[in-house]
Amino acid sequence: MRALMALIAGGMFGAGLLISGMTNTLKVQGWLDVFGDWDPTLAFVMGGGIIPMALAWAYTKGRKPALGGEFPAPTNPEADKKLVIGSVMFGIGWGLSGLCPGPSVASLSFGGIGGVAFLLAMLAGMFVAPRFRAMID
Repeated sequence: MRALMALIAGGMFGAGLLISGMTNTLKVQGWLDVFGDWDPTLAFVMGGGIIPMALAWAYTKGRKPALGGEFPAPTNPEADKKLVIGSVMFGIGWGLSGLCPGPSVASLSFGGIGGVAFLLAMLAGMFVAPRFRAMID
């Protein structure tokens, strides 16, 4: 049952990315171009994700997931060096390519070689990240 629910949730997430334009790299880069031809429409997409998620997290306090297990505990809210470096690297990659992990997987069905190249670069980054993190510590 958990796998079926994960499949349904993943399908809904992918459909939402497609409908909202988050898989369109030009739209995402337009959102990030605040000093140029800025496209503010993705702010509504982000708000449409952040607001319900904040409400859902508030609702889960003291509850158990319907399909078993536990809700994850909140993480440390302090911004340390690793968080800042990771955020900057994520932002650079997002700005250069117009893709982030979720939309990159969704774009594989139509994104051509650019989507595949991004996904391979992302996987390489995931492989290199622990080694880079060891250098920072």
